Amino acid sequence: RSITMRHLTPTETQTFLHQHPDAVFIDCRSTIEYYFVGHPIGAIHVAWNDGEDWEINPHFAAEIWRQVDRDPQRPVVLICRSGRRSVEAGEHLESEGFQNVINVRYGFEGDRDEHMHRNVINGWRVDGLPWEQS
Repeated sequence: RSITMRHLTPTETQTFLHQHPDAVFIDCRSTIEYYFVGHPIGAIHVAWNDGEDWEINPHFAAEIWRQVDRDPQRPVVLICRSGRRSVEAGEHLESEGFQNVINVRYGFEGDRDEHMHRNVINGWRVDGLPWEQS
């Protein structure tokens, strides 16, 4: 049967996470983005692609399986910078048997405005949701 990833806005995601404490919230951006740009409070860092060659993490699905205690029904919520990498990562997880994948629309920093700036139009930070920097 076909599995379809759900897409929630950052505010809808925050509500979902409060209503589903068993959900695993994964920030799939690079290590540098996670630590230096900041990340949602409560998000676990598992990079989808990282490093100077921006390689796909070959252990991504295995790391997420550990986070969900091997339960394919447990919700996995994915966030990246703008919502693109998290869709790729989510499609990969679905192909690996995850059945409850949710993508955060607009991601952490959101879409670019007419000046090519993020953190202006939409996204986790623009919506005023809790985040921290390391």
